[in-house]
Amino acid sequence: MKEYMLLTLLIPFLGTVLGSAFVFFMKRGMPVLAQKSLLGFASGVMVAASVWSLLIPGMEMCAGMGRMAVVPAVVGLLAGMALLLAIDKLTPHLHIGCAEPEGPRCRLSRTAMLSLAVTIHNLPEGMSVGVVLAGAMQGGGQITAAAAMAMALGIAIQNVPEGAIVSMPMRAAGNSRLRSFAMGALSGLVEPVGGLLVVLLASAITPAMPYLLAFAAGAMLYVVVEELIPEMSEGEHSNVGTIGFAVGFTLMMVLDVVLG
Repeated sequence: MKEYMLLTLLIPFLGTVLGSAFVFFMKRGMPVLAQKSLLGFASGVMVAASVWSLLIPGMEMCAGMGRMAVVPAVVGLLAGMALLLAIDKLTPHLHIGCAEPEGPRCRLSRTAMLSLAVTIHNLPEGMSVGVVLAGAMQGGGQITAAAAMAMALGIAIQNVPEGAIVSMPMRAAGNSRLRSFAMGALSGLVEPVGGLLVVLLASAITPAMPYLLAFAAGAMLYVVVEELIPEMSEGEHSNVGTIGFAVGFTLMMVLDVVLG
């Protein structure tokens, strides 16, 4: 079981590493069409994961509460969004494609602030995998080990383009290929770390599991609405991003239903 747990936690990180390695094979920055389609794909995966793998199982755990089963989902969802909003405001970071950083003023380099932005993005993904895995390990039937694996695979798939989206702009900014790859890959390291912390605390957080599932969903949805969709919709070819969203959402939904 320990080996399965570690594999599930590491799969999303491996997706980021694979995507970051694109910098060794592409001479120029990522084409706009490709970037928008990949941003849309990532958005679709995260929205589908939030609904099918987090919110719905959380409400099923509270089925005995009747109509009040929605309360943990509402509280957790809003809390997750509130935390990411606070982190967004208190952490100096730079979004991909933006000229001006956000958050408090600091002396960090643009590369460091870009890395912080990606870390903010990846944290809720790691938490989500950890929460689903913890729910599967506790049993009960609402969340299965296969569902946890589906969640990890879905996040890993969306991390492949995400890794490329991070490493390629760093290379275009003048960093070496190796440094660009390393920064892109390391941006995903927070995912298995965050997921592992959630799993280790699983026994202590069992009563709060429905809230935690919704919390992870809220954090992921915040990232989608605040970062991915605006970047996808800006300028030309926004319809390509919409198509990518549909593909990502459908793929994650199928993975969750088939494997879960």
